[in-house]
Amino acid sequence: MATDTPSLPARLLAGLYTAYATLVFCINTFLLICPLILIAPGKTLRRHIGAYGVRLGLMLMLVPLRIRGAGNLPAGPCIVVSNHASYLDGLVMTAVLPRRFTFVIQHGVASWFYAGTVLRRMGYRFVNRSSARAGAVQTRAMLRDLHNGESLAIFAEGTFKAEPGLLPFKNGAFLLAAKAGIPVVPVTIRGTRRLLGGGSVRFRWSAVEVDIAPPLPVGDHAAALRDAARAVVLARCGEPDAAIALAGAEPDPIAATAEPA
Repeated sequence: MATDTPSLPARLLAGLYTAYATLVFCINTFLLICPLILIAPGKTLRRHIGAYGVRLGLMLMLVPLRIRGAGNLPAGPCIVVSNHASYLDGLVMTAVLPRRFTFVIQHGVASWFYAGTVLRRMGYRFVNRSSARAGAVQTRAMLRDLHNGESLAIFAEGTFKAEPGLLPFKNGAFLLAAKAGIPVVPVTIRGTRRLLGGGSVRFRWSAVEVDIAPPLPVGDHAAALRDAARAVVLARCGEPDAAIALAGAEPDPIAATAEPA
């Protein structure tokens, strides 16, 4: 009777890849990219180092990075919203998106040893879930970024879980887009959950694909933008819809401070 248990050679090969990929990732990320970002002058140069460093790391880890629809990114400011399945998603998006994109990250990450300092040096924005006052200040700063021609990248689920499934999209990114009058670009990431998914500490080989959809029309209805963007990502991510069970489970600091007057 056939079973799904991998053969001994397959398990040995997987173990060897895990060890190799872990070594490459640690050396490339923590001993090469991060130190260079810390000492490099200027936000743009630091972001270039991050992007090319991630591409180098994926290449050395034998992970193909396939990008579809890069021409769909508008020349002007926009907000990219994507799914989230792994701690690697931010690195992958750093490698894919132009340097004008500022990532919006949970404020707790700012306190992470080493990584928090590196992300601050790259000029990324941190959003405080627990403080309405701090969230309002951060939201105004993001609106200024958009009005100054920068673009934002936001993981619209706000978090990720170990099990597959697209979580509900938070409202904040879409309220910002509606208030600033700029387009939303849905982006779908595939492959990172297998490569190093939520709850896992083991690398497993997988190609990574980033699918950039055409921008959604500018509109003043945040909920309609949210639902349209999520429908695009859900149709392309290859994971089940986890929205019903988890909807409204976590606060959205951007939404709390970006409601149109």
